[in-house]
Amino acid sequence: QVQLVESGGGLVQPGGSLKLSCAASGRTFSNYAMAWFRQAPGKERQFVSGISWNSGTTYYANSVKGRFTISRDNAKNTGYLQMNSLKPEDTAVYYCAARSSVVVLSTPRTYDYWGQGTQVTVSE
Repeated sequence: QVQLVESGGGLVQPGGSLKLSCAASGRTFSNYAMAWFRQAPGKERQFVSGISWNSGTTYYANSVKGRFTISRDNAKNTGYLQMNSLKPEDTAVYYCAARSSVVVLSTPRTYDYWGQGTQVTVSE
């Protein structure tokens, strides 16, 4: 019943920026924690960032601290990931995910709903 739709991926040069969006159907994000994960070919899915929906508290993987900013607009049922100073090692498929709790966790299997993924490629 819940649908998450991601957009905003693409090809950028090192040092460039992208902003990803995650739109939820209905009012899915109400009282839900939301997180971004990424997965490179042959690698396990890893936690990137998360936000507690009720409090707006944010969390970041060490690899993206100072470069990425997570946010949300509950009125639009949409979450965002602003990515600056992109590096080739950021190249991956990025997924948004949600769980029916205010608590952000970093383990993928604890999340109930997932977007389809959007490709981010940082090259040249």
